[in-house]
Amino acid sequence: MSTLNATLTGAASSKGKVWTGRVMAGIVILFMLVDSIFKLVPNEQVIEGTTSLGFQLHHLPIMGALGLLSVILYIIPRTEFLGAILLTGYWGGAMVTHVRLDNPLFTHVLFTVYFGILAWGALYLKNEKFRDLILGRG
Repeated sequence: MSTLNATLTGAASSKGKVWTGRVMAGIVILFMLVDSIFKLVPNEQVIEGTTSLGFQLHHLPIMGALGLLSVILYIIPRTEFLGAILLTGYWGGAMVTHVRLDNPLFTHVLFTVYFGILAWGALYLKNEKFRDLILGRG
């Protein structure tokens, strides 16, 4: 009977991890899709915000395409790790931009770190092989 309970508890725990990971990934995906699309189809607020960071108008489509490509790769299960790596690089650039401008640490500079934690944490929760690799179990 205890083996059955352990199996059921493990399955419930696994289901919970997977769904928590999906929610975390969903937040990342939604944010990046909106961010990328607004850079590809800019409005006055996006143009003003981006130029205030020191970028020029012709940088918007490039940034939008890079963000969109990265998040699409993150969405596809076979390429989710490549997508996470590319998103991490993208966010690293954003972080450096905020450091260069002396923006506030917790609201601006570390904002991309929070998304990195969500993105990689989602993979950790959803993917047992990745979890085993991180924990050194094979």
